[in-house]
Amino acid sequence: MANNVSETLIGAVVLAVAGSFLYYATQISGYSSDTNQYSLTASFRSVAGLNIGSDVKLSGVKVGTLTSISLDPDTYEAVTTVSINNDVLIPDDAEIKVSTDGLLGGAYLEVTAGGSPFMLEPGGEFVFTQGSVSLLNLLLKFGGDNDD
Repeated sequence: MANNVSETLIGAVVLAVAGSFLYYATQISGYSSDTNQYSLTASFRSVAGLNIGSDVKLSGVKVGTLTSISLDPDTYEAVTTVSINNDVLIPDDAEIKVSTDGLLGGAYLEVTAGGSPFMLEPGGEFVFTQGSVSLLNLLLKFGGDNDD
């Protein structure tokens, strides 16, 4: 009988740990059933370093999450969809760009608010975008062969 109680207790602990891992995975992946957010889209030349679930920050404060990345077959640009918290209104002339936390940090989307009195509506699109910059390409241009 003591054997059955200990097996049941161990099984309960295993299920609790599995549930906590599942919860953690849904939080990291950006999956959310939160209805307190609205979606916006943006197109970039390059989104290198970004993943679904990456943060969207405004003035250094997380205001949303990257929810999808796809390729536009006509323009060959990366089309992204972000979910923004309902309590954050984004001006329609705002810029969104791919940024990193230092040289080795992760990538995130940084929103710079514009001065327009008009706000992006749910389903709207950022007009001003800037894709990720390759540090290796910059170093090659700087240290490259100049035939002047």
